[in-house]
Amino acid sequence: MAQTIDFAKLTLKDALDLAVLIEEEARGRYDEFAKLVGGRYPGDADEVFRNMAVYEGKHRDELKARRQQLFGSAPVTVTLALLDDVEAPDRGQPRVFMSPRQAMEVALLSEEKAWTFFDDALKHVKDAEVRKLFEELRGEEKQYQEYIRKAMVTLPSGPDVEEDEADAPGSDAG
Repeated sequence: MAQTIDFAKLTLKDALDLAVLIEEEARGRYDEFAKLVGGRYPGDADEVFRNMAVYEGKHRDELKARRQQLFGSAPVTVTLALLDDVEAPDRGQPRVFMSPRQAMEVALLSEEKAWTFFDDALKHVKDAEVRKLFEELRGEEKQYQEYIRKAMVTLPSGPDVEEDEADAPGSDAG
């Protein structure tokens, strides 16, 4: 049984650790997706997922540095058991022959999911510093959504093959 987060009692240190874990989970999932879809050409779904992994990793590193600056080597007391797909894309999404646009749609859904997580959490957060951090993170999720939407405008829709030849999300084909 997964633990639950008591946002009303969350400290800034724990909130930063939680944010780091969220980014690590997302980065790891994008790395998995890149391996699953494989690279076929420059700019394909593999590249989208690899780029998203890099972005999530950079955000994680920024949060870790901030945490280190504020709390040094104080032990981490939150775990991945508190999380499940906060920002990480849903496991059933990658498939062979995904188009770059479809990969970006997966990323967009993930950023929207993360925005909702922070928005919902803010309803329960009592600590002013945690509130400020979560508002900042929620704002960053909105910025990432806009970035992805702008990038998607230039991409063709649909899979890289004819629709009837493409794998359905979550299928074992391909």
